[in-house]
Amino acid sequence: MHIIIDISRSAQENANGYFEKSKKARKKIAGAVESIKELEKKLRERKETVKKETERSRIREITEKEWYERFRWFFASDGSLAIGGRDARQNEILVGRHFEDSDLFFHADVFGASVVILKGGAGKDRRIKEEAAQFAACHSRAWEQSASATVYSLARNSVSKSTQKGSLSTGSFLLSGEREWFKDVRLELCAFIKEGVGAGTKKLNIAPKTTCERLGISSVLITPGNVKKSDAAKFISKILEYKNIDEIMQALPAGTFTVKKG
Repeated sequence: MHIIIDISRSAQENANGYFEKSKKARKKIAGAVESIKELEKKLRERKETVKKETERSRIREITEKEWYERFRWFFASDGSLAIGGRDARQNEILVGRHFEDSDLFFHADVFGASVVILKGGAGKDRRIKEEAAQFAACHSRAWEQSASATVYSLARNSVSKSTQKGSLSTGSFLLSGEREWFKDVRLELCAFIKEGVGAGTKKLNIAPKTTCERLGISSVLITPGNVKKSDAAKFISKILEYKNIDEIMQALPAGTFTVKKG
């Protein structure tokens, strides 16, 4: 440390000068300490605000889930909602609670398939019905057996739970009347992301390939293959930059996959 002495001043005057400088320095240090404390306080408040905003965003995302999101679902190219059961119990719920007179019932012509209800389907043209048929085909055991499937649709008054011998088992239905057939339906799905209702939220969509083609949506193509579901979900997650791998897995059919970026 170097000390400069002013020879024109006495020793006491030099000492007093340094004493005054030290007081000013202490004041500056004290001010700097207070500034640091104030900045730290603001930083803590900002972190708390960000945390609360994140929590509110998560709450919005959870509370704003629509009723149909507990099932398999997609919106057809004309905006019509189609919903499918994840298991026999959900198939039962769909037919019992959400199948109205204006809707259509779709089912792949194989044992072990999701019931798909196309809302307002009775009044839709063939193109929209084909999208629901492809969705039903993909969510059936055909996914693990072939590259295509046959699907049929029925009106509300042709689907029942009652027989002359009593009620049927869970997920089983008595079918009657004339069926509309959809032959050689390709097992092809597409995955894409749409903005959710909450600010900054994203919603995963897995729909029939025909829907994405008609809407002109850039998507991930999903077909039967040899990649296990968990790896396929991770690849889809990476392409779409969608972190919820569990949700992707739940939306996929049972089986193995080929995944390609569209």
